[in-house]
Amino acid sequence: MIAMLLQASLCLASCTPEKRAKNTRKEWSALTKPERLDYISSVLCLQRLPSLLPSVPGSKSRFDDFAATHINLTLSIHLDGLFLPWHRNFVWLYEKALREECGFTGSQPYWNWPLWASNLSDSPLFDGSDTSLSGDGASLADPQNYTLGPGATLPHGTGGGCVLDGPFVNHTMNLGPFEYALAFEGILPSNWSAYNPHCLIRDLNNYISTRYQNQTAVDNLLDSGDIVEFQERLNGVGTNLGVHGGGHFALGLGLQDFFASPLDPAFYLHHGAIDWVWWLWQNGGNGTGEENERVLALNGTDRIFNPPGSDEVTLSMVANWGILGAEKMVGEVMRVDAGEFCYGYE
Repeated sequence: MIAMLLQASLCLASCTPEKRAKNTRKEWSALTKPERLDYISSVLCLQRLPSLLPSVPGSKSRFDDFAATHINLTLSIHLDGLFLPWHRNFVWLYEKALREECGFTGSQPYWNWPLWASNLSDSPLFDGSDTSLSGDGASLADPQNYTLGPGATLPHGTGGGCVLDGPFVNHTMNLGPFEYALAFEGILPSNWSAYNPHCLIRDLNNYISTRYQNQTAVDNLLDSGDIVEFQERLNGVGTNLGVHGGGHFALGLGLQDFFASPLDPAFYLHHGAIDWVWWLWQNGGNGTGEENERVLALNGTDRIFNPPGSDEVTLSMVANWGILGAEKMVGEVMRVDAGEFCYGYE
C-alpha cells in the first residue's frame, strides 16, 4: 500500500517532457567545449566557497562538505540497500549546489566507461587538457600492487602521484586519506573529520578499466533479472570489482578511498554513470521502456554488508544527507522524473 501511494503521488509531479529534456544529462564527450568549461568553472567555484560545516575541521569548502557528509555516512550507504537511492540524491544535490551557488547552467555529466576503457589517457575526461578533469599523476619510482584482500592484488597503472596537468592540478584534498580496510571492518575512522591537506593523486589504470568497465560488463549488468542480481553485478563479488569498483580502482588511491573518494571531482561523473545504468535498468535496459516493478525495486538494509539486526530498506524509510539537503523517504528518490527530480539521460 505504501509503495502504491508513493508511486501515485510521485506521478503527480510536474516533470514535463520539455523540462526533463532541458535537464538531460550527457556523457562528457558529448558536451561542447564551452559546456565543459562551464562545468569545470563551477566545480572550481564550489572548491572556493567556504564550508558550512564548522564542526568538521577538515572541511574547508562547500566541495569538501559533500565529501565530509559521505565520509560520515559511509557505513550506511555502501554495499547495502541504500547505496543506489542515496547516491542518486547525493549527485543531484551536488548538481543543485553547482547551479544555485556557482551559476552552473548545464546538467551533471557522466562518464561512459566503455568508450575509453582501453586507453583512459585518451579520454577527454582524463587527457589533462583544459577541458578535462585533469589527467594522470606523476609516475612512482617503485609502485606496489593494490591489495583487494588476502592473496588478491591488482597492478598499478601509469601514475600514482600528484596530478600533473589540467584544471585541478592545484586541487587540495583536505580530508583523509583513510585505510580501505576500515570500511570492511565496519569502522568509521576516528580522525574522519581531521584536516589533512594533500594533493589530488591519480593512477590511470587500463588494466583495470579494460577488465571491469568494458561494454560486455555494462551489457551484462543491464541484463540483470532482478535488483539482487543488478546489485551483485554492479558491485562485483569477491575479487570481481564490478563496474562500480572498477571505476574507483581505475583512477588510483584517491578514488579508491572508500570514505573520501568524493574529493576527486571525477567521483561525480563516475556516480553519474552508476545512476545512468540504474536508470537504464529500471526502464528495461534502454531508458524508454514501460514502467514496471524495477522502478521501485529495493534489496538490502541500511548497513554495509547487510548484517543481522540492521533495518531492511523500504520505500518509507527516511534517509538523510546531512547539511547538504533535507531528509527524504527512499521512495522519493527512486524515479528521476518525479518528486524534486526532473532529468533524463542521453
